Amino acid sequence: MADESPISEKEVETAKLDEKEEDTAKEGEGLKPGSGGTSKSRSPSASSRRSASPAKTPAAKAKPAEKGGAKGGKAGKPAGGKASKPKKDEVEEKPSGNDKDGIMPLFLASKTQELFGCVADVDVTEENPCKLIPKEGILQDLRTRAAVCDFFPVKQKMLDYPADEVLVVFDPDFKMGQNFYIALTEETKQRILNPPSEEGEEGAEQADGEGGGEGQEEEVVVYRYIPPEPKEWVSLGSEMDIEDEIVSESRPKIKMTIQRVRREFGTPITFTDRNADDVKDGYIECASYEDKSFNVKKVEMDYGVQAVPTYTENGTQTDWKHPRNQTTQYFPREFDKEEKNKLMESEDILNFLNHVTPRFELALQQNEIMNVFFDDWFALAEQDSTFGSKSDSHLKEYQSFTDLQFSKDKAITCIEWHPTVKGIIAVSCAERMSFDDRVDHGSKIIMNPSLILLWSFTDPIHPQILLEAPDDIFSFKFCPSDPNIIAGGCINGQVVMWDISKHADRLRSNQRGKQTKKNSMMKLPGFEDENTDQMPIIRYCAVSGIEHSHKTAISELQWVPDHMEITRMGIVVENKTGTCNQILTASTDGYIAIWDTKPPKGHTPSVDDAKQRDNPLAIATTFKHLDLTWKPTLKFPVSKIEGNGEYGVTRISIQERQGDRSVAEKQGSKASDISMSGSMGMGGSLRTGSAKDKKPLEGVTSKFFVGTEAGEFVYADWKLEKDTDSGKIQPPRPQFAKSYHDWGINTLQRSPFYKDLILAVGGWNFTLWKEGIEGGPIIHSATAPKKLTAGYWSPSRPAVFFIGRSDGNIDIWDLLDKTHEPSLSQNVSASTITQIYPWVVNSKQQLLAVSDSVGTLHILEVPWSLRHATVGELSSMTSYIEREVKRLEYIDKRQDFHVQNKRKMEAEEAEKKMVQPPEPSTEEVESKMRVGYLDYVEEEKKFLAALGLSVEPEEPLPEV
Repeated sequence: MADESPISEKEVETAKLDEKEEDTAKEGEGLKPGSGGTSKSRSPSASSRRSASPAKTPAAKAKPAEKGGAKGGKAGKPAGGKASKPKKDEVEEKPSGNDKDGIMPLFLASKTQELFGCVADVDVTEENPCKLIPKEGILQDLRTRAAVCDFFPVKQKMLDYPADEVLVVFDPDFKMGQNFYIALTEETKQRILNPPSEEGEEGAEQADGEGGGEGQEEEVVVYRYIPPEPKEWVSLGSEMDIEDEIVSESRPKIKMTIQRVRREFGTPITFTDRNADDVKDGYIECASYEDKSFNVKKVEMDYGVQAVPTYTENGTQTDWKHPRNQTTQYFPREFDKEEKNKLMESEDILNFLNHVTPRFELALQQNEIMNVFFDDWFALAEQDSTFGSKSDSHLKEYQSFTDLQFSKDKAITCIEWHPTVKGIIAVSCAERMSFDDRVDHGSKIIMNPSLILLWSFTDPIHPQILLEAPDDIFSFKFCPSDPNIIAGGCINGQVVMWDISKHADRLRSNQRGKQTKKNSMMKLPGFEDENTDQMPIIRYCAVSGIEHSHKTAISELQWVPDHMEITRMGIVVENKTGTCNQILTASTDGYIAIWDTKPPKGHTPSVDDAKQRDNPLAIATTFKHLDLTWKPTLKFPVSKIEGNGEYGVTRISIQERQGDRSVAEKQGSKASDISMSGSMGMGGSLRTGSAKDKKPLEGVTSKFFVGTEAGEFVYADWKLEKDTDSGKIQPPRPQFAKSYHDWGINTLQRSPFYKDLILAVGGWNFTLWKEGIEGGPIIHSATAPKKLTAGYWSPSRPAVFFIGRSDGNIDIWDLLDKTHEPSLSQNVSASTITQIYPWVVNSKQQLLAVSDSVGTLHILEVPWSLRHATVGELSSMTSYIEREVKRLEYIDKRQDFHVQNKRKMEAEEAEKKMVQPPEPSTEEVESKMRVGYLDYVEEEKKFLAALGLSVEPEEPLPEV
């Protein structure tokens, strides 16, 4: 070939060796070297290609050849008239398919395949593609389906086919153009079913070699790899871009020398911990602020000025406009009486009215049926958010917490979410024992520590911090102004304080997805801290004196809001510090106490004394001045309305709430009045101003609601007054007390949307009260199948609240959906529900903390339908409350009316009994009866006369 690349000497030698081997093989078969070959010389590359690839091409295999290799025969003519059999895998590779070759492609539908038993990949496969079909079946199918039959293109061939069975071959690769092809002749059928053997193929190859003089030799194409040659690089400017991107040094590097005295090398370094409050200015906060005097000065400015006079153009007054005539109609034009009468009597107006009256009536009817101005797009998808719809309205288990050592088999008495750190929740645990059992097992209880457990969502197995208490805690609260301060009430009546400021970083570092640099350094090799994984146990820093504490368990503890304080006389005054420094506690002994955390007058803790004081347990000294000497500033009983004794208080609810400074703002208090110590936490609020600076808060009531252990709902006042009978200064008796619960009240909470709406849960029912309505509750539920143990308002929906039961179920009430039964009831635990506390994480997530009596804390995720308020829910709830108040007032009026009417009737009956007529004589009675008889006779005569039956009166009989 002219365009082939030059051949190397090694390839030429290899080709010569191959020719010698072929000549030797032909001499052994009785042939002369070179006989039967082609006149064209064989190239060395073709010889090497054949030796390297011994496999035969499909075209070569399909050629017929003589058995035994007959001399002088043509390469394409068979010996003895018998065709050689091709292989099965070579039949599919025929170069063409038409009537001349005896093969025709055919498409068979799936129905036809099932009819003749040749389903692809089931009856026929790529390995066994052949299938014999009866000719009679094909003809019958042609008669039945006619032109619809898949064999219609070969109808005439089938009619002329001599044999009884027709061969159909499966073609999965569509080499012939369709999924099947059919053998149209008997010879083609036998050639496909009986392919040639290996001996026949070898003989065909030999015959091809011997008869090559007359046949045509296949032209062999040789491909050879030519490696590319490197070319000279031509610059197009890319090296300039690379040089621009390289960072080069524009100045010499700065050299620094650090020196130290030789004698200080290797000196041991001792680090100590101290409280930020021990030293003045021990903690300096560098908060970011906006610098109003910030200004950017221009270092260099190029400015050109040309000495030309400056012209200004000023205008004054208004733009002058062309005058034009305008009129304004300010009074309607009306017809006079004659024109009105004429118009009303005309036929045109009557026809018009008759024509538009049906349309007008239809429009009025539609307005009565539906609101045509209602915006459907605005209320879209509101239907799915209600109960009973397809949307998910069930509580989902988010996480659960339990500790095998500290909380297992104990009742969780209180739940509190951390106010500032997300994912932190605290619980208090207590022994499930009665008073008698506690007395009998007192030694065992003393050995078990009383703890408050602080859990983190990042570690549901181990608590982050343990707060040690002198006895079981029944109620505790985080300080709203400083979350590092915690106050709790014990079962023995003492009030306990904790300060967790030193461990606040541990809580923040365990937030999900957050890790401080300090904690990451602790995990480096060689820097591990053994104390990082240990669970810290914090001892209380202050406890009230046992002689000044409550006599029984503290059932309720609250922080007084930061904008108010309660004096010794029960007067509410303004708190200018902006921090919470008073605690309100209630106990079943019938007393309510106000505790002040501020130090006494003249108390100034010395820093040196704090350092020298022996403190092996590293207890915080924030409230050291209160420890064991703490007593309440105000303590008063909740006396019964009638008789002696006090109510056993279990829950208390005041009107003011934390964060609502509307009353203080009305009085003129400003944010500038709050001292800077308010942002320093509880430690910076220990020193306050004198009592002379405190002003009474106007608009703040001293009245509060109380729930008792007997199920009574009491409205009392803590403002002290002088008793006229005894002369003692004490609070007045409660304003009213109602008993609607058959067991102790365990929940008394105000709605987050209405300050005067209170939810009370106790016994087997719950009630809703409105402050100012003394007649009774506006809603009184029916008796539940199980005892109700807890309750809480929804923080995001005004009409929804949660109720816990003793069987472990949670009832969800929606007052706008149902008022006679809960809208949803779901089981959470197998034991009694003790506490419920929802918490809004963000606008897209709301969690519900539920505790039980076996020490497990369940965290449930509130679904969208229960946390997202519907359109107009607040206004609808307000209207519902107003209707219930009116209903209650109407009932009170009717009761008063019935009472007055009953009294009036009783008075009239009493008067009648006072004036009794004399008894008539016998003659008067006979005369009265005679007159009645004569009247009867007259009436009888008239009746008979009207019927036409009147008769003449008989003559009276003569007297004897």
